[in-house]
Amino acid sequence: MRRLDITALSSTYAVRPLTPEDADAVLALAAGNELFYRYHPPLPDRESILSDMTALPPGKGPEDKYFLGLFQGERLTAVMDLILGYPEADSAWVGWFILSPACQGRGVGSGILRDVEAALQAAGFRTLRLAVDRGNPQSWAFWTKNGCTRDGPERPNGFSAYLPMKKAL
Repeated sequence: MRRLDITALSSTYAVRPLTPEDADAVLALAAGNELFYRYHPPLPDRESILSDMTALPPGKGPEDKYFLGLFQGERLTAVMDLILGYPEADSAWVGWFILSPACQGRGVGSGILRDVEAALQAAGFRTLRLAVDRGNPQSWAFWTKNGCTRDGPERPNGFSAYLPMKKAL
């Protein structure tokens, strides 16, 4: 089982695992992303944030999950949920990547992603995988701008569909 050196995930921000004590800060950051929740309802609440902190896909355990905050000083700038070894052993799955609205459109998210990709590649991962909500122009633009491509048919969900994406590292 590969472990990830989370300090290598950003050259700019302090990275640490998020805990239930951080739920209110995560909720505030997530709630500021109204466009995301237009395509991925419902709006989050404290309980859904706590659930997201521990949610795992089938066959994965807590040791595979990194629910991380990226901080500038005391300010939470981004949240990333990484699942290692999913859906294949050499893949890392991004379940969440939410950036403070104040930092969007300024290259901050792309910079964080470049650092994360480099750290994952150094740890032996070959593919980054994720899914975006069908119709969300902001998510689609971000991930395609950063080199991700569609990977398979859309997967219906309770509100629309997920579009699987991947990027070779």
